[in-house]
Amino acid sequence: MKEYNIKISTAFWLVLAYFGIMLFYTFLDVAVWRKVAPDFSNIINIVTIAICIGVFIIFLKRVTGYQVQLLSNISFVGMMLAIGCSLLFFLLLDKGLDPIFEGIFPQSEQDYQEMIQSLTKSPMTSLIQVCVLTPVMEEILMRGVVLGGLKNSYGTVAALLISAVLFACLHFNMVQTLSAFVCGIVLGLLYIRTNSVFCCMIAHSGYNLISYVVMIYPQIR
Repeated sequence: MKEYNIKISTAFWLVLAYFGIMLFYTFLDVAVWRKVAPDFSNIINIVTIAICIGVFIIFLKRVTGYQVQLLSNISFVGMMLAIGCSLLFFLLLDKGLDPIFEGIFPQSEQDYQEMIQSLTKSPMTSLIQVCVLTPVMEEILMRGVVLGGLKNSYGTVAALLISAVLFACLHFNMVQTLSAFVCGIVLGLLYIRTNSVFCCMIAHSGYNLISYVVMIYPQIR
């Protein structure tokens, strides 16, 4: 894979741009699709998100020179590490740190539970968004582009910390933000160990899937 370098300022603006993309498709869903086509708004929203992700990936390639090669550097060891990370996240965060954070930030926990309730209204489309589209885009951006580019510019340790902080900033409340920082560190270490964005996607998606099933499934049966 062709090497590339990015500065901290570039990484910041790329993450901010992705945050803007999220706000854009969320606005369309709430202000347009739910009013124009309420019966099909969930499907239209998923299609909109997929299109936005595709456009943003093209944008990343042009701005940074990053080449998306999802199937490179995949190994049995890397996949086992990815699955292990998914389980680690669930045990460390959902069963360990998150209950502590929830007690410290009760308002953030309330906001998080309201988000969970919104996901139960459209379980299949929310599953696709949470467990497929979001992990794919965030791993391409945060590990492939940001961590990979910063590592070539500032070294491994600085790149790992900066990328984890930026990843945490993508999340909307303190409970998620603190947990996301931990995830950012572990996913960054996984990327450094395997040099595989795909393995990071599996770890991220696997964790989201476990959490989704545990939190959402009991409420939609």
